[in-house]
Amino acid sequence: MAGKPRQLLEELSHDGPHDVLRGDLALVGLPGVVFTPRSGLGLPAVAFGHGWLQPARRYLGLLRHLASWGVVAAAPDTQRGPVPSHRLFAADLRDTLEMVTTVRLGPSGISVDPERLGLAGHSVGGGAAVLAAAQEGGPAARCVATVAATQTLPPATDAAGRLDVPGLHLVADDDLVAPAVANGEAIASAWGGPVRLRTLAKSSHLGVTEGGHWSQLLLHGKPHRGTQRLVRALFTAFFLTHLTGTDAYLPLLEADVKGAPITFERERQASR
Repeated sequence: MAGKPRQLLEELSHDGPHDVLRGDLALVGLPGVVFTPRSGLGLPAVAFGHGWLQPARRYLGLLRHLASWGVVAAAPDTQRGPVPSHRLFAADLRDTLEMVTTVRLGPSGISVDPERLGLAGHSVGGGAAVLAAAQEGGPAARCVATVAATQTLPPATDAAGRLDVPGLHLVADDDLVAPAVANGEAIASAWGGPVRLRTLAKSSHLGVTEGGHWSQLLLHGKPHRGTQRLVRALFTAFFLTHLTGTDAYLPLLEADVKGAPITFERERQASR
């Protein structure tokens, strides 16, 4: 029997049942980090793109959380300069998915199912995740989740319109870096497949990040535990639903929750 949204939110806010291992993507040719369950075959996997100027280490808690629920989570640590190439960042995310699907991970030889892949990202990493999902050839993402996503060049909104996979987009209600109306909301509105947009209350552009970083001297916002809790729970519910086939967490995805109400949803774009 499916749980109530509030109960599911509480459940997914805590670590899952799996012990977690941490690895270095540089060992297979790309700077970054990967978290995996201790064991498993044919696991789902997600590649996560960091925000503008942010190192991958500011998302370790989120990545570890996903792995504790059985999802391999990897984040390339590239394109961290002030003028990143969005196109190359998207390529790095796709390369990350290819790496985790073609290389056995961890001492027990964990494997990833190439049919159970997702993309996610924060800020510019969210926009790059949308670009990566829309590219043809190579690993195919079955779903995409973003938080405080920003527009990209080429436009993430154009890429969003070409997608027919499920999308979950979280925007911050106090985002002065990438205001939702021109960024996350615009991406969600352009999305070709099933999509939901949620607004995170009392949250800023950097709410999902962890720890301190010099970029906080330049960018508005700071880490926020409430935001981190909601992002971890909602991302986990989203990826478990769309990458493992379970419907146990649908009540959470379909309901308004305190601090993250649904502000836009659509089954899919009408045919053009």
